[in-house]
Amino acid sequence: MAADFYNDSLNARCSIPPLVNRKAKSGPTKVSAGGISFGGDEIVIIAGPCAVENHEQLSETAGIVKAGGASMLRGGAFKPRSSPYNFQGLGQEGILMLKEISRIHAIPFVTEVMDTRQVEFVAQHADMLQIGSRNMQNYPLLKEAGMSRKPILLKRGMMATIEEFLLAAEYILSQGNDQVILCERGIRTFEPTIRNTLDLNAVPMLKHMSHLPVIVDPSHGTGHSWMVPTMARAAVAAGADGLIMEVHYKPGEALCDGYQSLDPDDFRQLMTSLRKVAEATGRKIL
Repeated sequence: MAADFYNDSLNARCSIPPLVNRKAKSGPTKVSAGGISFGGDEIVIIAGPCAVENHEQLSETAGIVKAGGASMLRGGAFKPRSSPYNFQGLGQEGILMLKEISRIHAIPFVTEVMDTRQVEFVAQHADMLQIGSRNMQNYPLLKEAGMSRKPILLKRGMMATIEEFLLAAEYILSQGNDQVILCERGIRTFEPTIRNTLDLNAVPMLKHMSHLPVIVDPSHGTGHSWMVPTMARAAVAAGADGLIMEVHYKPGEALCDGYQSLDPDDFRQLMTSLRKVAEATGRKIL
């Protein structure tokens, strides 16, 4: 009775789109990307640099995250930056570099698309497409990505409500593509000491409302590398299906987001502690 009242109250406050709605399926959706499954009992770790800078940086970092226990490599080739004078990424050259390094280290990769014109090329090479926070409500891009039939990692907009986030995912599912992973990456609040406020409330709420897998980005969610381990462990404890984290083999030399990137030792130590948290919740790291 109490549960029915709660659900009725929730539905009155937030309209859950039909395709992402938990009631649309008999069980949770499992998303497969590059042979890696999201949404089951195993927690998937995605790690790598914010941006692809050069062959050495990407190859060294890929080797580190693979050896440390990550199942997927991340790296940006097309970078949306607040300032037009900051490093914007290597573009198609970076995508091809990601593909090469992915093959060498036998680890699939996810990378961001920013424009409908990029989707076809990136989809030919990447194992999963990322739509970033700034493009969460870029509806033509959402539809184009959906039509690619590639798995999509959709990040929550920095000022988006959960309802708006689910509606963005609905755009992708409406194109016949249910291979969507929701990513909580922090929202903008009045607090200036952190880059964003990591909304871990969103993890159980999204899993209550939707059948899609939910992962967390503690790097963008905090903006401080020293905070990433604590919030990563908290995200796993909250029930996240995975984590996406920034790791750089030399964070002090990074062209993008070095201040929130883990160094190799910190990443290895974090992975050790994450396995213990996962075990305590009856799960394990993939």
